[in-house]
Amino acid sequence: MHTTGLQGKNALVTGSSRGLGKQYALDLARAGANVIIHDIRDSSAAEFNEAPSGHAVAEEIRQLGVKSAFIAADLADPAQVERLVKGAISELGSMDILVNNAGGDIGFNTPRPEPNDALDISIDDIRSVVERNLLSTMYACKFAGLHMRERKTGKIVNVGSIAGHVPVTTGLIYAAAKTGISSYTRSLAEQLRPYDVNVNCISPAPTYTGRFLATRTVRSEEGRSRLQRIAQPEDMSGIVLFLCGSASDALTGETIVCWK
Repeated sequence: MHTTGLQGKNALVTGSSRGLGKQYALDLARAGANVIIHDIRDSSAAEFNEAPSGHAVAEEIRQLGVKSAFIAADLADPAQVERLVKGAISELGSMDILVNNAGGDIGFNTPRPEPNDALDISIDDIRSVVERNLLSTMYACKFAGLHMRERKTGKIVNVGSIAGHVPVTTGLIYAAAKTGISSYTRSLAEQLRPYDVNVNCISPAPTYTGRFLATRTVRSEEGRSRLQRIAQPEDMSGIVLFLCGSASDALTGETIVCWK
């Protein structure tokens, strides 16, 4: 894990009060970046007992010797996304890094759509999943991208999913939205190429988080190799740090798919 190299950089990580987003934020801070913590509400961090609150995660970041603050916003609402981005820039002075981590297979009225296929799924659930994944990413990229284009520098890391690269029979809308993020990443990278703004994507493998453990039954992994086992948050975070740092300066428009 890189522990230096981002001193003085300013980052926004969406959905970062818990799960993989929290790991990304902590590791960016350990590498020297100032990090804005975000979630839909302050209490979301405690949903799976991963942190007391979003503000508590921001305080944890500050204890590492960098700047941090928590900002709540519903990313399905473009006006709130614009407020989030402007708030992050106001808090830190600029934005060098955007990690679009927030998302998930989230139903309109339930934790996950039910039914969760292509035909019997409700229209409200289709809209919810697309808004929470593809559209939220587009909104954040639009508002942060305008700032980065003006400054002619920046790193955007979009977060897809392995589900977007394999056929699935459950979570089809989620998989399609994540596939869309990879396509959008390639095209946005071309638009921002003349301005030295890198846009890349990571498609994580199944990874142990509070939500993962609370919503799935995990089979024994005894006898499996490291590359066969369910990933740890640090495994995915190392790739995100690579995409945020100088080692990836020549890389843009790519999706790193973490096969498991």
